[in-house]
Amino acid sequence: MKLITYIKYFYFLYTNWDFNIAWQIIKQEIKGEREYKINTCGADELINLEELGIDISHAAIYMPVSYSLLKEIFKQLPLTERNHFLDIGCGMGRALCIAAHQGYKKISGLDLSKNLCDIAKQNLTKTQEQIASFQFTIINNDAFYYKIPPNVDCIFLFNPFDEIIMSGVINNIFESLQNNPRKIKIIYANPLYKDQFLKAGYSQIWQSKKMEYIEAVILEN
Repeated sequence: MKLITYIKYFYFLYTNWDFNIAWQIIKQEIKGEREYKINTCGADELINLEELGIDISHAAIYMPVSYSLLKEIFKQLPLTERNHFLDIGCGMGRALCIAAHQGYKKISGLDLSKNLCDIAKQNLTKTQEQIASFQFTIINNDAFYYKIPPNVDCIFLFNPFDEIIMSGVINNIFESLQNNPRKIKIIYANPLYKDQFLKAGYSQIWQSKKMEYIEAVILEN
């Protein structure tokens, strides 16, 4: 079953990019899934949501961020500031599971797809079998209307939606910071709408870009 998932994902990557990128990514996928004992590989174009009458016009397809990029990202974050990690557009929960391994005590994920939320819960439950010292919450909701919890100190985004939803998310973060002033880091992979954060007063403190298509930044208020 897992082999079929890898083959389908390789074909998806190959048809959207090229053979070399697909081959490099799929090797990392196999290694990472085995290392963390989770099932987060694959792409989801959210067609099932459209069939249920849910508006997906502002959503991006689900793809997991690469394991190697996640590891590189977490190396940039101070060990003393790992409290509440929020993934907006969490998909199957890969970034959440890695955050738990990286020492975050509270893990929250938000996604428009109930199916992806259910898979994320399964993966986090598997992670709790390895690391029992964290709590997690998965919310099936639209990010535009989601109120950011008052103690979140790190938010992860992997290009989950378009600029319209992103503007709403930035407003929600602003409201949370107004009510509970604090420092917060924004990890933004495939940062298509980074300028919205920069215009809102955030500063870019780190960037990584590899193979043209694999990019991430860390922003701070």
